[in-house]
Amino acid sequence: MLNIPSLKDSVSTEEWQIRCDLAACYRLVAAYGWSDLVFTHISAKLPDSVTGGEHQFLINPYGLMFDEITASSLVKVDMQCNKLHDTPFPVNPAGFVIHSAVHEARPEVQCVLHTHTRAGVAVSAQKAGILPISQQSTFVLASLAYHAYEGVAFRPDEKPRLQADLGRANFLVLRNHGLLTVGSSIPDAFLSMYTFENTCRIQIDAQAGGGELTQVDPRILAGMAEVMKIATAGQGAMLAWPALLRKLDRSDTSYRT
Repeated sequence: MLNIPSLKDSVSTEEWQIRCDLAACYRLVAAYGWSDLVFTHISAKLPDSVTGGEHQFLINPYGLMFDEITASSLVKVDMQCNKLHDTPFPVNPAGFVIHSAVHEARPEVQCVLHTHTRAGVAVSAQKAGILPISQQSTFVLASLAYHAYEGVAFRPDEKPRLQADLGRANFLVLRNHGLLTVGSSIPDAFLSMYTFENTCRIQIDAQAGGGELTQVDPRILAGMAEVMKIATAGQGAMLAWPALLRKLDRSDTSYRT
């Protein structure tokens, strides 16, 4: 058991809530089987009301499993991934290259979630990418982009190309690498990844069946943003987020510490 001093009384109420939500997101990624040991990252931007206008982010302490991460263990960093507070935990600047690129290009994004799941990488390696063969895929295809593989993403010179490929999309397939979602909140990024991951799992399962696949009529893809609003009663990811937190709390509340 890690003995991590609480930061609850050392940070603002607003920052503490973001820390709790981000820690919950890490735990949920672990619970749903999307983690890759200690690799990949989920980053959350702190609002100007907390930082005074400086670009500051929370990211995982490198070396901790996702189901170990707590609100107090999250590391606050700047745009170059330099640590901004005293913490015994290391961070991974190379892993922040993708995240800093997205945050730089998309200031409205609070959370960037990146995974290396088996299904996600499998579909990222398929030339046709995401196929319109499920209801889940229709939500993804409405805001989807692709970025070609350039090797392990630690070189800053890749950032402009990644930013150009992402554009205004909320779902990004990193070819031969994995999946990435962005959201205006942590719950939004998580719900998007839940949909993205299931889209890929369904596609792999459907292809494994060996039969001819039925594709969704392209006309149905139009207006999916409005359909999502109806499906979530206008609440977006906040319709499911409180239930997800209750799910975590039934088994382990330590993410809140």
